[in-house]
Amino acid sequence: MNFKRTLLIAALPLAFLAQAAHALDIKIADIHPKGYPTVVAEESMGKALEAESKGELKFKYFPGGVLGSEKEVIEQMQAGAIQMSRVSLGIVGPVVPDVNVFNMPFIFRDQAHMRAVIDGEVGDAILDRITNSEFGLVALAWMDGGTRNLYTKKPVRTPADLKGMKIRVQGNPMFIEMMNAMGGNGIAMDTGEIFSALQTGVIDGAENNPPTMLEHNHYQNAKFYSLTGHLILPEPIVMSKITWNKLTPEQQDMVKKAAKAAQAEERVLWDKKSAASEEKLKAAGVEFITVDKKPFYDATAPVRAKYGAPYADLIKRIEAVQ
Repeated sequence: MNFKRTLLIAALPLAFLAQAAHALDIKIADIHPKGYPTVVAEESMGKALEAESKGELKFKYFPGGVLGSEKEVIEQMQAGAIQMSRVSLGIVGPVVPDVNVFNMPFIFRDQAHMRAVIDGEVGDAILDRITNSEFGLVALAWMDGGTRNLYTKKPVRTPADLKGMKIRVQGNPMFIEMMNAMGGNGIAMDTGEIFSALQTGVIDGAENNPPTMLEHNHYQNAKFYSLTGHLILPEPIVMSKITWNKLTPEQQDMVKKAAKAAQAEERVLWDKKSAASEEKLKAAGVEFITVDKKPFYDATAPVRAKYGAPYADLIKRIEAVQ
């Protein structure tokens, strides 16, 4: 009896080792810092999946851009070295052209319109197009990337005020053309380079949402925030296709459901964070400028005409969403 008990006790560590050997480590990378809405939602998603998979999926979190820029993270996901991330559509557009329908300036009437679109058939269709492309990533759900506005060293109230100003945009030709059409000089640059570029005068401003401006300390060198609302960009949660193909059908279903839950959680977190960030920016001396959006909308009409032609049907479907 004692001999059998000894064998059982000796076998227990081996059983735990066998379980650990079958666990799949999943690294989630995000350029945003810990505590940012997307990062919090990603952490909740990972914890839920660890519990539901009974430890078969193990999540490790790498916020704050520690694993590289978004471009570098995407390249590592394509190789299977990083398993999951939230990425900006601006960087997906040049590779999966269909997502550029969401990247067009002023394609959404407002934030509520954008959310209604990504929650419906059009949002799911764009996720499928990313997944079924040669991008090497599986698109699972959407996160709210906020409404993007201009922040600059000098006040901007009209397109004419942007003349001669170098404004950072994401690395997508459409965004460069958009900024040029609005009157500025679009400069593509990774997020991690913006702070020093503002500080040294390499750029005169950038465009993003209030939480990003605050969390990345861009407000220290750009004190004017012009509410142009030129872009309202949803951001996909994606998984390496190499990793996805290692999952069982049951695990794939779990990941899809958990990503959709993260989409809902991030939205609540985003609204709270955005309002709080705006108050902190104002307290830090940032001037919020309400502008007439129509001149900016009209100025970017050629960009929509140029890039929107292949997506005429999708654009009609987006415009029809209430």
